[in-house]
Order: sequence, then C-alpha cells, then structure tokens
Amino acid sequence: MQNGQLLAAIDLGSNSFRLEIGVLEHGHIRRVEYLKETVRQGSGLDSERMLSQDAMQGGWDCLARFSERLSGFEPNFVRAVATQTLREAKNRDEFLRHAEKLLGFPIEVISGREEARLIYSGVVNLLPQSEEKRLVVDIGGRSTEIILGRGFKPQTMESYRVGSVKWSMKYFADGEFTASAFDWAEVAAKAVLDEALSLYPKNSWDVAYGSSGTIGAVADVLQAAGWPEETISREGLNWLKEKIIKSGNVDSLRLEGVKEDRKPVIGGGLAVLCALFDLMQIDTMHAAQGALRHGVLYDLLQREDSTDLRSTMVAALGNRFAVDVEQAERVQKTAVSLFKGVLDKSTCDATRALRLEKKLGWAAHLLEIGTRISHSDFHKHGAYILDNADLPGFSMSELHRLSQLILGHRGKLKKLEIELKNPEFMIQLMSLRIAAILCHARRDPDLKGISLKIADDNKTGFVIQCKKSWIQQWPQSAHLLREECIAWQKTIWQLEMLEVNGKTI
Repeated sequence: MQNGQLLAAIDLGSNSFRLEIGVLEHGHIRRVEYLKETVRQGSGLDSERMLSQDAMQGGWDCLARFSERLSGFEPNFVRAVATQTLREAKNRDEFLRHAEKLLGFPIEVISGREEARLIYSGVVNLLPQSEEKRLVVDIGGRSTEIILGRGFKPQTMESYRVGSVKWSMKYFADGEFTASAFDWAEVAAKAVLDEALSLYPKNSWDVAYGSSGTIGAVADVLQAAGWPEETISREGLNWLKEKIIKSGNVDSLRLEGVKEDRKPVIGGGLAVLCALFDLMQIDTMHAAQGALRHGVLYDLLQREDSTDLRSTMVAALGNRFAVDVEQAERVQKTAVSLFKGVLDKSTCDATRALRLEKKLGWAAHLLEIGTRISHSDFHKHGAYILDNADLPGFSMSELHRLSQLILGHRGKLKKLEIELKNPEFMIQLMSLRIAAILCHARRDPDLKGISLKIADDNKTGFVIQCKKSWIQQWPQSAHLLREECIAWQKTIWQLEMLEVNGKTI
C-alpha cells in the first residue's frame, strides 16, 4: 500500500458509532478525521434480544451521515465492524440489510475474541514499542474485552458480557445513584468477570492500559480534578464513585470532564471498572489512545500487504484437523482455475475478484476438516466447526460464508436455496463442487480436455465442455459430472455437460 492512501474504519458499538479516517505515512496511520455519534443502540435491545425500531432508525440515520463522508472511497480501503449489540440481536439481519445500503459498504459482525484482538492491535500500534507485558481492557456498552500480550502479539483474549450500557440499564435504570446500587453492580460484574482471575493473574502483566469509552471518560474526569494525566488509580476511582453517589442522580451530576452523552452510562461503566480493579488487583491503569477502530485500520494494512492473518489462521486450523495439504492445494488450484473462467468480469472488478478467489481458496483448504469426526458427513461437521470457531482475523459472516461453501460442496443443493440467490456465492460453490469431483481420486486432475464456461444464450446457465478423448480417459469423472448437472437442474441455475470434438474447446 502506498504512502498517502486514505483508509477508513467504522465501529458500530453498543453505545456509540465511530468513523475514523486516516492516511498512511511510512507504515503508520495519521488521523485525518474522526466522527462519533452516541447512538446507544445497546439500550434498544429488549429482553427477547430484539432491536427496537427506534434503535435501528438511530443507527441508520448515523450511517447515512457517515456515508456522505465516505463518498469516493474504494471498498478495499474501508472496513465496518459491529460488536456486542449486533452479536446478540436476533433481528440484526434486518438492521444490517438497510444499514449496508445506506453506508455503501459491507458491515461485519465480529466475535468477542476478534474484537479483543483488534482492540489490542489498536492500542499497541499507538503506544511506543516495548517488550513489556501489557494488560489491555476495553469496557464497551454491552461487553468488556480483556487482552494480555507482549509487543504486537496478543496472547490471551476474552470478551465478557458486561458493559456500561447494560449495567446502567440494570442497576441504575431510574438514573439514581446510591451506594447500594454500586455495591450490587460491582458484585454482579465480579461474578461475570471472575474467570478472568485465572487467565490474567497479577504476575502475568507489567502495565495495565484501558481503551475507549468508559475508561477514557473516567481518565478525563480525574485529570480535570487534578489527578495525573491519562492515569486511573484506586484512589481516583473511589473519589469519583463518592462524587457520583453524592450527586444522587444523572440530572444532578456536575463533573468537569463528563460529557452529557456519557452521564446516563457512567454509573454502569464505573461499577465495572471498580470491579476489575478489585478482582485483578490493578493499582494503576493508563488510558490508551488506541481503540478498536485503530486496530481495524491497521488490519486493513495487513490485508492489503500480503500479510493477511486469515490465511495463517486457515493453515493453522487445517493443521489442527490434520488436513491432507496436498489434496487441499489440489482442490484449491482447480477450484480457482474454474472460478476465473466463469466469473462475470463486467460486474465484478479485479479487487473484488481477488477477494472472492482468496475466500474460495480458504474453503478448498478447509474442505476436509470434518473428516476427523465423520467420513460420510464430514461436510456437515466441517461447516459446524467453522460456524462455531473463534478464528482471528475473520468476521462471523465470513466464517459462515466458508461454512456454507463447505456444507454445499457435496450432496443436495436445496439446503442452500437462499444462498444460491447470490450469483457470486453460486459461482464459488459450483467451482468448488466441480473441483472436488475432478480431484476425487486424490491426484492432479487432467484439465486440458475440460472447461467450465457461461452458456452463450442463458444468463443463468453454465456448460462443462469436455473433449471426447477426455471422457474416454476419465469415465468415472465424466459420470460424476453428469450427476452434478442433474443436481443443478433442481436450482434456479442450470449446468449441462457438452461433448466437444476437435483439438480445441
């Protein structure tokens, strides 16, 4: 990626939506613009985990405004991620469909551990390089991420369902601040965070850093009151809690450094932070400048500079399930070759085509991870593994897409009736299924006498063209391809096999 390239990250958090625009300068990203809107979408999630219409509309309105600022950005230089509220929401697909239209870019719902990884990346990339063991904490609206790492490498990452919006709604719902409410909120937070004790013992880290919303707000208040800059201490927390309790309620709260949009959730966030200090024996925490959105920007750099973490994770997962690497590479090479021949270049630019090829290659590499569980139904088990895996670098939607390719690479196609409405997914799947057939004997297939092409007179039709000599030489493959054509006849897409005489196809 060249110096001067603009990059953008959108963080759809439970409390705020944020847009960070930066410019690449010699390996580092300098801020160009930062927009933040307090949407408080997490407050609109009811007991049935359904987002209210008002919560969705507020998010849509914000993203429409962000979209105007992102006009002219290329898709590969923009990444939008959504966190805990949309991880939980049962009607998230309804929100995301309209949100993506308004924003003009895909929105990825990321897992808690992926959020933690990106937070750590954002924090350490804005800190001086050091070999110190760092504990990084981010108290969000509906989740709290805790990461232990050294240098640029996170070692332990977890996400806990406790946050400023969630705890404020539960323990300070009427806006009243009392000592007993804080006591109950802290006890409840400790119950959720208790397992962190064994993962992040006091002797496992040197310095504690806090990222983003709650911790940044607390540090601002303490600094305004004369405490050390960007530093939070136990004494400072106790002082702040006493001040808030004395105020009595949100409307009466008067503290320099507390912004109006932070007041309704300061109680819940402070209770969680106090619980963490007690539970993990933290004496001092430093407020970091980096956050999730910065981690997203630096992740974009890696993806564009051929150091994509996702490829490393695919190889690691394949190794964990003892994938036959030679066979995986064989299927991958064949599938990508077929895919290139049928992708409609007029509707898909080169950058997107490369992304689709990469994801098809990952699916091919992981095609047989389920064989360690079952030989006959390995495609079902492989899909299950990917749908339930925490794979760093991947969003939940990306993992689901891979799972559906693996699920659909054999057997009936009716199970993917909805997914097959997407032409790009269909071409990926068709290429993968045919590649698996051609490589069924676990040897390099003969591709000189066969090709996959778009039918000349049918926008939904595809043709497998085979030389007569190829059919005679590989009768089993030819039989399986005929069966494949029959399978596609039951979908909205058509595939037929055509025998071609002569030297060229």
